[in-house]
Amino acid sequence: MITEQPQEEPAYEVGLQIGSYAFVRPTLDFTGPLTDDRRLLYRLNLAYEYSDGFRDFEQDVDRLFIAPVLTWRLSDATNITFDFTHLRDDRPMDRGLVAIGDQVADIPISRILGEPNDIRSVRATSAGYRLEHQINENWTLRNRFNYFSDHSSDFHAEPDVLNEETGILERSYRNSETTTETYNLQADILGRFTTGSIGHNLLFGVDYGVFNDSTDFLRFAEGRTPSINIFDPVYDVIDRPTRNDLTLPANISRNRTELIGILLQDQITILDNLKLLINGRFDIVSQDSRSFIDNTTSNQDLTAFSPTIGIVYQPIEPISLYANYARSFQPNFGIREDGSFLEPERGTQYEIGVRAEFGRNLIASLAAYHLTKTNVATTDPDNPDFSIAIGEQRSQGIEFDIGGEILPGWNLIASYGLIDAEVTESNDIPEGSQIDGVPRSTANLWTTYEIQSGNLAGLGVGLGLFFVDERLQDGGSYTLPAYLRTDASLFYRRDNWRVAINVQNLFDQRYFESVNFGRVAIMPGAPLTVVASLTVEF
Repeated sequence: MITEQPQEEPAYEVGLQIGSYAFVRPTLDFTGPLTDDRRLLYRLNLAYEYSDGFRDFEQDVDRLFIAPVLTWRLSDATNITFDFTHLRDDRPMDRGLVAIGDQVADIPISRILGEPNDIRSVRATSAGYRLEHQINENWTLRNRFNYFSDHSSDFHAEPDVLNEETGILERSYRNSETTTETYNLQADILGRFTTGSIGHNLLFGVDYGVFNDSTDFLRFAEGRTPSINIFDPVYDVIDRPTRNDLTLPANISRNRTELIGILLQDQITILDNLKLLINGRFDIVSQDSRSFIDNTTSNQDLTAFSPTIGIVYQPIEPISLYANYARSFQPNFGIREDGSFLEPERGTQYEIGVRAEFGRNLIASLAAYHLTKTNVATTDPDNPDFSIAIGEQRSQGIEFDIGGEILPGWNLIASYGLIDAEVTESNDIPEGSQIDGVPRSTANLWTTYEIQSGNLAGLGVGLGLFFVDERLQDGGSYTLPAYLRTDASLFYRRDNWRVAINVQNLFDQRYFESVNFGRVAIMPGAPLTVVASLTVEF
């Protein structure tokens, strides 16, 4: 995460958005020097957001975000930046809709299948610094540290099993308290030098990270949470239980991961139009887990080497041809139901592509890739609070992107992706199955035109089209249908202010964004939504 950086020149921006479903979002962004010599600079971002959402009842979302940043120029060669963020997020705990047969149940997308006062709260804080020292014109030393803390709490009626003939959904009241703490320390040295006619950009880095998380997950006694009829729901059948009433512990655990990484990379300029990248990373990981339900422990120690090799060739200046090979390594933080860690995720990628620049303002790229991953964590269908691993999955396809200014005032961003993704090895999922949630094709287009001169200069319109192909879910037991969503905007900018009206889902398309897990947690997309905004700079 990269925060917006302080600027030398004072600048102040305030904004306000209001829209459908009681949506309101004021923001401010202030920056500038704190001292006359401009060695101390600041930036402050602040945002508040409230809405009651498109789902039934007053499903209030209440968010506050603050991010101050301070840069201190210790000398002409050395500066240090301190940043801090805090997020308070209170919103409904909502699992969405359910599937019947091979499709999503034909019920209103606004219908709540939990309880009206189900809630989820998040408090997230980060703090850190970034120190950079220019040793000389060719060598730079960087040091970074970041601390991140996240505490989330939810209390809700969790969907369990649906009787698809009667529409009766069994549920269980549950409460989950999860705390995560992350410490990251990184040091890099970057240098430029030559060996004969060959140029080198060298990077050597070491990083150390600690990841601690704790989970306390309790359930209501079996059979005590009332079921609900998805076609004719009745809510608040019993008094809402408290945390003390939840007497069945489902997961009480503490986990810790320590990671040391060493990186060496060289970007080699063989010719002005031919560059080679060689990169190697070595990771050492130690993981420990303890379950307090049955007082068992689990641990694993891992090492991995991950190389990357890439090449770029420019036959003519506007055209770049490239190819790369990369191996990846990522510890799995998911825990099996028995309390043991999943094996680490490994990946192997091959990619070739071409990038073209048209004039100064339009860039297009076309890429083909083949990616294989092993031990990919996925939600355990029998217990969604734990994870299982897919043995191996393979994704291959092409991606096309184009963006920039076609003519003065006319801008375009568009992309298309064709994806062939399937499970190639698994003990739980049939080999050859399409990977859950991955569409065969995706495409999007966003284009705007702004009048450049005359009395209407600054007036503009925008149109967006977003297509997602159908997606198999739950091992192919049902399908999320394909959809084409249309967005639009009308805006006007003059001097130091801008006003806009943005419309999402212009034709009120019924569509589904994602699936949390299984057949009982399907998230619908928002219906027609209108947001007006005003931004002033001074």
